Parts: sequence; structure tokens; C-alpha cells
Amino acid sequence: MQLHQGNGWRFGHDPARHPYAVLIGGEDWAAELRPDEAASLRQAAQRLHEQWLAIRHQLMAEESVTLETECGSLWAELEGTSDAVALRFVLQPQTRERGLEGRWSADATQAVLAVLAQTDLPGQQI
Repeated sequence: MQLHQGNGWRFGHDPARHPYAVLIGGEDWAAELRPDEAASLRQAAQRLHEQWLAIRHQLMAEESVTLETECGSLWAELEGTSDAVALRFVLQPQTRERGLEGRWSADATQAVLAVLAQTDLPGQQI
């Protein structure tokens, strides 16, 4: 298993574990995801991060922003200021599978975005 972790976050990927090959975690929580769910999280997080990068220099120092997107059964949000944002997500599968809600602090979000971007996750939804 490839395990990456830091203060307030962790991310593990073991393609041999089926069906839950991806481990994600925050300050006080952890969960396992299928690769397609993790790929949806990556896609949503990258989309929001790109939007934030495009507008962050237009924000005043005291101004905050909330950006939201959906990707399949996953809803995600980036919330913060021009300096830093926190990532939150809710997984609500259509079937009677488990659901999940998680959040990373602004400090942990940058590291989570970086590790998501560099991990090969098959089954990415478009």
C-alpha cells in the first residue's frame, strides 16, 4: 500500500484491495473508497481548486468564498479566503451503499489536493 500522510490528513492506495482500494482520512475520521469514488473526489477537488485559483486574486482580504460542484454521487465544496481553502465532500451513492461525509482543514487541503493529483485512480468519471 502506498500511504501518504501529514498533519490532519492521510491517503492510501492499494490496487490489490477490492473493492475498497483507497483509504482517505482527516483529523478524526477515516474511510475506504472504491477507485471510482476516489476518482470522482479527485475530479471534483481539482475542478474546485482550478476555480479558486482563477478568482482568488479578485478577493479582498476580509472576503470569503464558497465553491461547490457535483461529480456523480459526490458533492464537494471548497470554502475559505484568498489565502487558503478547506475541502469538504459528501458521498451519497444511488444504491443502498454506505454514504460518507468528510472535511479537511485548510492546512491539510493543499496536501490532499497534491496527493490526489499524482495518484493513478482507474475508473475516473467524466
